[in-house]
Amino acid sequence: MLNKFCFEALDKYLKDVLRFDRGYNPDAPFGGKIVVLGGDFRQIFPVIPRSSREEIVHSCINASNLWQSCQVLQLTENMRLCCGSRDIHGVQLEEFATWLLQIGDRLIGDSTDGESVIRIPDNLLVNIEYPCLHDLVLFVYSDILLHSSSVDYFKGRSILAPTLDVVTEVNNHVMSLIPGNERVYLSSDTLINEDGHLESELYTMSTESLNALNCSGIPQHRLVLKIGVPVMLLRNIDQSNGLANAGCNTGEIVFIPRMNMSPNNDTLPIRFTRRQFPVALCFAMTINKSQGQTLSTVGVYLPRPVFTHGQLYVALSRVSIHSGLKILSVGSNGKVSDHTINVVYRKVFTGLLRNILP
Repeated sequence: MLNKFCFEALDKYLKDVLRFDRGYNPDAPFGGKIVVLGGDFRQIFPVIPRSSREEIVHSCINASNLWQSCQVLQLTENMRLCCGSRDIHGVQLEEFATWLLQIGDRLIGDSTDGESVIRIPDNLLVNIEYPCLHDLVLFVYSDILLHSSSVDYFKGRSILAPTLDVVTEVNNHVMSLIPGNERVYLSSDTLINEDGHLESELYTMSTESLNALNCSGIPQHRLVLKIGVPVMLLRNIDQSNGLANAGCNTGEIVFIPRMNMSPNNDTLPIRFTRRQFPVALCFAMTINKSQGQTLSTVGVYLPRPVFTHGQLYVALSRVSIHSGLKILSVGSNGKVSDHTINVVYRKVFTGLLRNILP
């Protein structure tokens, strides 16, 4: 979803480009040209480190001064779900689609300051008494030993989790089930000496502490792989040849170099560069990373609840059919729970209706 700052930057850019166009209107947004933007206010908002709820809501497009010039076109049919005939299967799909919208709009569950406790339908729960990640893995990656050498087997399957630490736990567990010898690749981490940092301060960070940092967007210091395991690229290397996050050249043999990467994380007290292969295991991924994908089989692993607007809706709506979804939610007592927390900031929906075209 574009935030209001991208929206205003696009307005300025188009005005500069169209300045010499005959239809140019300097007083109109985007120079008087029609611009089509796509987005879903039910999904995850722009990520702003260490921000408050108000700052997150204010970063959305409808907080921009340009929003009054926008008109909203609504899509009314869930094209991701394979809607069938009016048999029992089709009715269940419709009920699932309706439930997803209620999750996205926070129309079900008790509400407390943006959070609501919702009940998970029985047919979506992993049928176990005590939390066991392995049972969820067996649902998503059934007969994994028979298909581990197939390049297509992993394409439509994933386990989604709220945080990077949980994703790492899941990835390590699933890879332990794959036969073969492990190959370990260690990174070379270097502190960046920036203005304002004294040399003595730089040396207080030990190599071990630097190696232990695990940030979104960069690979781990200790990268453990096996032949045949699926990986995702963390950098777009060569989009024309399919070496990108959304590349379509599955099964092609390519060479991937080590790269220097720096985390874009303002919460870190220091800046550093990690030289490592730009890949990560992808048996599991964060819910934020899954946004925009369509999968056939999804396991949602919630050892802790979601923590920001739209995360639960995104996680539950990645599947193309309801029977391809299972949820493992862990309660505060350490047992499997049929309830979880949903976070929706309904304030962001304010003002949408008056911009909707009839």
